[in-house]
Amino acid sequence: MKARATILSLLLAGVAHAPALAAGPDEAMLTLASTSGCITCHSLEPGGKGPDGLPPVGPAWKDVAVKYKGAKDAQAQLTRTVLMGSSPYESHWKGKVSGLAMPPNKVAISETDAKKLVAWILALPPAAKK
Repeated sequence: MKARATILSLLLAGVAHAPALAAGPDEAMLTLASTSGCITCHSLEPGGKGPDGLPPVGPAWKDVAVKYKGAKDAQAQLTRTVLMGSSPYESHWKGKVSGLAMPPNKVAISETDAKKLVAWILALPPAAKK
Protein backbone atom coordinates (compact mmCIF):
# COMPACT_ATOMS: atom_id res chain seq x y z
CA MET A 1 0.00 0.00 0.00
CA LYS A 2 2.84 2.40 0.85
CA ALA A 3 4.47 1.66 -2.50
CA ARG A 4 1.27 2.58 -4.37
CA ALA A 5 0.96 5.85 -2.47
CA THR A 6 4.59 6.68 -3.24
CA ILE A 7 4.17 5.91 -6.94
CA LEU A 8 0.97 7.95 -7.09
CA SER A 9 2.71 10.89 -5.38
CA LEU A 10 5.58 10.75 -7.86
CA LEU A 11 3.22 10.61 -10.83
CA LEU A 12 1.22 13.57 -9.56
CA ALA A 13 4.40 15.55 -8.95
CA GLY A 14 5.43 14.91 -12.56
CA VAL A 15 2.05 16.04 -13.85
CA ALA A 16 2.30 19.23 -11.81
CA HIS A 17 5.50 20.15 -13.68
CA ALA A 18 4.21 19.16 -17.12
CA PRO A 19 2.73 22.58 -18.03
CA ALA A 20 6.09 24.28 -17.46
CA LEU A 21 7.81 21.76 -19.71
CA ALA A 22 5.15 21.97 -22.40
CA ALA A 23 5.28 25.77 -22.45
CA GLY A 24 8.81 25.76 -23.85
CA PRO A 25 12.22 26.84 -22.62
CA ASP A 26 11.59 30.59 -22.92
CA GLU A 27 8.42 30.39 -20.84
CA ALA A 28 10.11 28.15 -18.26
CA MET A 29 13.13 30.46 -17.97
CA LEU A 30 10.97 33.59 -17.73
CA THR A 31 8.98 31.89 -14.97
CA LEU A 32 12.22 30.98 -13.18
CA ALA A 33 13.46 34.57 -13.55
CA SER A 34 10.17 35.89 -12.21
CA THR A 35 10.00 33.59 -9.20
CA SER A 36 13.67 34.30 -8.40
CA GLY A 37 13.12 38.07 -8.45
CA CYS A 38 15.33 38.75 -11.50
CA ILE A 39 12.68 40.72 -13.37
CA THR A 40 12.65 43.30 -10.60
CA CYS A 41 15.78 44.78 -12.22
CA HIS A 42 16.14 43.07 -15.61
CA SER A 43 14.04 42.64 -18.75
CA LEU A 44 14.30 40.46 -21.82
CA GLU A 45 14.37 43.28 -24.39
CA PRO A 46 16.48 46.45 -24.18
CA GLY A 47 15.20 49.99 -24.29
CA GLY A 48 12.85 50.18 -21.35
CA LYS A 49 12.87 53.05 -18.91
CA GLY A 50 12.12 52.98 -15.22
CA PRO A 51 9.14 54.75 -13.64
CA ASP A 52 11.11 58.00 -13.26
CA GLY A 53 12.34 57.97 -16.86
CA LEU A 54 15.73 56.68 -15.70
CA PRO A 55 17.48 53.81 -17.45
CA PRO A 56 16.48 50.36 -16.17
CA VAL A 57 18.10 49.15 -12.94
CA GLY A 58 19.89 46.24 -14.66
CA PRO A 59 20.77 45.42 -18.26
CA ALA A 60 18.33 43.64 -20.55
CA TRP A 61 19.21 39.98 -21.02
CA LYS A 62 19.52 40.36 -24.80
CA ASP A 63 22.13 43.08 -24.18
CA VAL A 64 23.96 40.72 -21.81
CA ALA A 65 23.93 38.00 -24.50
CA VAL A 66 25.45 40.40 -27.05
CA LYS A 67 28.09 41.72 -24.64
CA TYR A 68 29.28 38.26 -23.59
CA LYS A 69 28.89 36.48 -26.96
CA GLY A 70 32.01 34.42 -27.56
CA ALA A 71 33.57 35.22 -24.18
CA LYS A 72 35.46 32.16 -23.01
CA ASP A 73 34.35 32.19 -19.37
CA ALA A 74 30.99 33.95 -19.74
CA GLN A 75 28.93 31.09 -18.27
CA ALA A 76 31.05 30.81 -15.13
CA GLN A 77 31.53 34.58 -14.73
CA LEU A 78 27.83 35.42 -15.06
CA THR A 79 26.73 32.53 -12.83
CA ARG A 80 29.14 33.81 -10.17
CA THR A 81 27.72 37.34 -10.57
CA VAL A 82 24.14 36.08 -10.22
CA LEU A 83 24.97 34.18 -7.05
CA MET A 84 27.56 36.45 -5.41
CA GLY A 85 26.68 39.88 -6.83
CA SER A 86 28.95 42.42 -8.49
CA SER A 87 31.14 45.29 -7.37
CA PRO A 88 29.82 48.84 -7.71
CA TYR A 89 33.42 49.86 -8.53
CA GLU A 90 33.59 47.65 -11.63
CA SER A 91 30.35 48.48 -13.43
CA HIS A 92 30.24 47.18 -17.00
CA TRP A 93 27.02 49.04 -17.76
CA LYS A 94 27.81 52.65 -16.73
CA GLY A 95 25.37 55.08 -18.32
CA LYS A 96 23.17 52.26 -19.59
CA VAL A 97 21.58 51.23 -16.29
CA SER A 98 20.63 53.09 -13.13
CA GLY A 99 21.75 50.36 -10.74
CA LEU A 100 25.27 50.49 -9.32
CA ALA A 101 25.80 46.78 -8.73
CA MET A 102 23.97 43.48 -8.74
CA PRO A 103 23.18 42.22 -5.24
CA PRO A 104 23.99 38.61 -4.31
CA ASN A 105 21.11 36.26 -5.03
CA LYS A 106 22.29 33.00 -3.49
CA VAL A 107 19.23 32.89 -1.24
CA ALA A 108 16.81 33.53 -4.13
CA ILE A 109 18.12 31.07 -6.74
CA SER A 110 20.06 27.81 -6.55
CA GLU A 111 23.37 27.39 -8.34
CA THR A 112 21.79 24.82 -10.67
CA ASP A 113 18.97 27.20 -11.62
CA ALA A 114 21.39 30.12 -11.96
CA LYS A 115 23.47 28.07 -14.42
CA LYS A 116 20.35 27.20 -16.44
CA LEU A 117 19.20 30.82 -16.50
CA VAL A 118 22.63 32.12 -17.54
CA ALA A 119 22.91 29.50 -20.31
CA TRP A 120 19.50 30.57 -21.61
CA ILE A 121 20.46 34.28 -21.46
CA LEU A 122 23.72 33.66 -23.34
CA ALA A 123 21.82 31.79 -26.07
CA LEU A 124 19.33 34.62 -26.67
CA PRO A 125 19.33 36.24 -30.11
CA PRO A 126 20.15 39.95 -30.38
CA ALA A 127 17.26 42.38 -30.04
CA ALA A 128 15.54 43.30 -33.29
CA LYS A 129 16.68 46.63 -34.73
CA LYS A 130 14.02 49.33 -34.63
